[in-house]
Amino acid sequence: MKKKIYLIAPRGFCAGVTRAVDTVTLTLEKYGAPVYVKHEIVHNKHVIDELQDKGAIFIEDLNDVPNDRPLIFSAHGVSKKITNQAKEKKNEIIDATCPLVTKVHIQALKFYNRGYDLILIGHKNHPEVEGTMGQVPEEKITLVENIKDVENLKLKNDKIAYITQTTLSVEDTSMIIKELKKKFPHIESSPKEDICYATTNRQNAVKEFASACDAFIIVGSNNSSNSNRLVEVAKNSGCLKSDLIEDAKSLNVDEYKNYKSIGISSGASVPDILVMSVIEKLKDSYELDVEEMTLDKENVTFRIPSSLR
Repeated sequence: MKKKIYLIAPRGFCAGVTRAVDTVTLTLEKYGAPVYVKHEIVHNKHVIDELQDKGAIFIEDLNDVPNDRPLIFSAHGVSKKITNQAKEKKNEIIDATCPLVTKVHIQALKFYNRGYDLILIGHKNHPEVEGTMGQVPEEKITLVENIKDVENLKLKNDKIAYITQTTLSVEDTSMIIKELKKKFPHIESSPKEDICYATTNRQNAVKEFASACDAFIIVGSNNSSNSNRLVEVAKNSGCLKSDLIEDAKSLNVDEYKNYKSIGISSGASVPDILVMSVIEKLKDSYELDVEEMTLDKENVTFRIPSSLR
């Protein structure tokens, strides 16, 4: 059976991921190996493996970093506690936090300095959430993951504001925000949307084209928030089968023999070579008609940290 493949764009690297990966590469060029990175620079196993081969060492405990070697903060950002701890060690610190995450950090501080209690919509234990919650005293910020959490919220302060993780489901988040506004009619928010352009664009593209597909493949890592959200969008848009796979090795082509049309896209930290290798593996088993479908063109770029320019 000939299969129609809809290759969906935008997909793959966003501006924040490109900046973060370039930051590690340029730090290695400037200082030599090894360089140390707090947490995985981005959530993609292949990117991490490549950077490790070049001399990057990914750590969670700052005590694992020698004082004379550079320390890079990942694209997800870190708490003030981590920043202060790193400064005490007197390492060369290079901040690869995505500027759109930094924007949320700045907004959190603005609200805190104006006497607000904060609600953060996000996923518990995600490094971005840990970093954002760590911008203000812990008693001033509450994490909300779903509508039930909103129902259980008890806040004494009349001044309340919400912020969000940058890689959430647009639809789920809007429902949570709706409930927050119902419960706290005077709640305030960031002047601009916190969910980033790349997350929104990729979800919109999958949603737009998923209805034409029997099955959908998202290429991305299991610990990637934005990749997992794309799988959910495809499922909610009516795809009979919607899967997250790391790469072509993870693809079982036999699972797709009964599907005529397959959509393929990828998370924001996925090199496009991984997407193409999935298509090549499908080609080994099936005759394919591949069509590129683009919803939006992206032309966003971020400057690398000033110390590396």
